[in-house]
Amino acid sequence: MADRDRPGLAPLSPTRSVRHRLLAIALLPTLVILPLLLGATMIRWSGKFDDLLITKVNSDLTVARQYLERILETTNDRITALAASVDFARRGASDQAMEAWRQSLGLDYLYLLDEQGRLRSISPPGGSPPSLIPGAEGTAIDILPGPALAALSPALAQRARLDLLPTPNARPTDRKIEDRGMVVQSFLPISLPDGSTGTLAGGRLLNQNLVFIDTINDLVYRAGSLPDGSQGTATLFLEDVRISTNVRLFEDRRALGTRVSAAVRARVLDQGQTWLDRAFVVNDWYISAYEPIRDRNGARVGMLYVGFLETPFAEAKRVTLWLVGLAFLAVTVLTVPVFLRWARSVFRPLEKVTDTMAAVEAGNLGARTGVTASGNEVLRVARNLDLLLDLLQARDQQLRDWNDALNARVEATTRKLILSEKLATVGEITAAAAHEINNPVAVIQGNLDILRDVMGDRLPEVATEFRLMDEQVHRISTLVNQLLQFARPEEYAGWATRCDLMEAVKDCQPLVRHLLAQAGVTLRLDGHASRLVAMNRTEFQQVMINLIANATHAMPKGGTLTVTVEDADQAGVAGVRLWVRDTGTGIDPETLARIFDPFFTTRGPSGGTGLGLSICRTLIDRQRGTIEAASTPGQGAVFTIWLPEAI
Repeated sequence: MADRDRPGLAPLSPTRSVRHRLLAIALLPTLVILPLLLGATMIRWSGKFDDLLITKVNSDLTVARQYLERILETTNDRITALAASVDFARRGASDQAMEAWRQSLGLDYLYLLDEQGRLRSISPPGGSPPSLIPGAEGTAIDILPGPALAALSPALAQRARLDLLPTPNARPTDRKIEDRGMVVQSFLPISLPDGSTGTLAGGRLLNQNLVFIDTINDLVYRAGSLPDGSQGTATLFLEDVRISTNVRLFEDRRALGTRVSAAVRARVLDQGQTWLDRAFVVNDWYISAYEPIRDRNGARVGMLYVGFLETPFAEAKRVTLWLVGLAFLAVTVLTVPVFLRWARSVFRPLEKVTDTMAAVEAGNLGARTGVTASGNEVLRVARNLDLLLDLLQARDQQLRDWNDALNARVEATTRKLILSEKLATVGEITAAAAHEINNPVAVIQGNLDILRDVMGDRLPEVATEFRLMDEQVHRISTLVNQLLQFARPEEYAGWATRCDLMEAVKDCQPLVRHLLAQAGVTLRLDGHASRLVAMNRTEFQQVMINLIANATHAMPKGGTLTVTVEDADQAGVAGVRLWVRDTGTGIDPETLARIFDPFFTTRGPSGGTGLGLSICRTLIDRQRGTIEAASTPGQGAVFTIWLPEAI
């Protein structure tokens, strides 16, 4: 039979086509897919890195704001204590006494007005007090004009006076001098010894108050809190003028009298928003946070700023990106030649196979590859081809065509049957595996929570690792749920929203058992509630674990922790009330008043973040519930939670 009469012998592609395709298959992952994945990963990492810097500077701003609020509270408390003191009632309001009290209280001025607003005494002596703000009472930030400061004390006026320095990017102005003063000022109505009433007033000038601004900087940016080469800065602005700062113009000169950029002023002073972004500060770029400062009337009169130098972080990010890129390039340069060498070991026998097939197609049934080795699959294919050609020569071409067609049909049918059986088996295995995986995932998640409590104050050191583990556990849970939906969609159910508090507390016991055992604390469960509440079960357990952990810290020598629940109405609303009582050391009134404040902790700088109870209150408030604490020192403490009934 002539070659043109033999069916199935299509023209063969050139050898170079096979080589190129194999090269593409070998190099495509390394030269195309991996660079794309690497680029996407590094872009995402860069964004997360920048977000982390913004989160840090926002946290720094919170600390600075709390210190400023503390200054206001301290000034008010000191003047109130002075007015109520026996010494004030005994010595009267002489200038000499006022001077002594002013110095002891750390105030820049102190004066007393009678009920008609006439001056009775003042410190520094010889000054004239500023005009009393109508209806003013309490402590707040006020802006005093330059003449008022000069009348009060020439020294204060001199301290407040600043020459405005030209500043790049600042809003244009014709002003040359800033002579106003930003003061923390307190007005206290009092009863005088003679039976009349009056007003005791005092204040602290914040202009060029370097102790104030350096203290903020030390609180926010402790030694070692920033990488080498970076530096933290803090600034107090009167409108857009730096009146107290540790930002430097030169090595030994602070940037007093310089002004903030027009963009920051517009966002913070004009719009009343907080700035959380990079900003050009005097002579360099900083990761910055600005927020407005308001006077007692609510007007925006200045700004509070904290920030740290961006250059070290940007350099670290740039170096990291370069190192990753260079490492990838180096790996590529080293591995591509190896891939090519391996590819050549495949090309050669394939080329022989191609040439042999071309010769057979041309009618040379005696053509052979001549390959005798069988070191890999391609060599074995070439060798088997020679054997097959030997058989082909001995058989009829038509019989071989029919045999090939039959084999092809049998093979295709077999594949379909095997695939169908595999899919059925995979469905069964997937369902079983998904259900089995859920159990260890739950154990892992529970033990992660236990590890967090065990880590204690060392938790921040591995916060990133815990976050990654949580993300991966969540990812496993998501994949398992997807597998369940694929294998057994009718068995997949949603999350419950109605919660039995006592059952949720019981489920917490395995997670806190180690804490109770270590502290020698006995946990007692009491009471019963017939009502269900509408709260995420996991969030409620987070609240309970936090309260139980705090109770074990309050009972270092052991004790009893009692959890009681009952149906209870509050303000005419049906709900459930839960008590957590311990027999620990108790909480003093001053601590009790601040126990739910963010960042407030009694366990020292390395004992906790001070966020646990604040988060608990947030979770309870979100469900329109309440959480309260009561304690008598030495007699333990009780936390009371009330949640409305689920409708």
